Amino acid sequence: MPFEPGQSGNPAGRPKRTKIWQDAIIRAIKRREESDPKALERLADQLLKKVEGGDVAAIKEFGDRVDGKVAQALIGGDDDEPPIRISRIELVPVSADDGSTG
Repeated sequence: MPFEPGQSGNPAGRPKRTKIWQDAIIRAIKRREESDPKALERLADQLLKKVEGGDVAAIKEFGDRVDGKVAQALIGGDDDEPPIRISRIELVPVSADDGSTG
């Protein structure tokens, strides 16, 4: 069925991505906060204590939360072609009159 001009090809929009861990953690935090409003702050304090103690995993997590995760390079597998390498860039003057070189 062809699309009419102005009609969306996906009227329902992109399907919502389910984040199972995120949803479970949010529910657990809400349950704790009902009985203890400072529960999340105490968890953050525990993370900071581990950071101050030199725990490498805690330092990484802290950095990811504060600065955002570092972008990861996309690389191929062992069987993939190697990336294109530029070994030389050459500037060639061209005349605007007839297209011949300089």
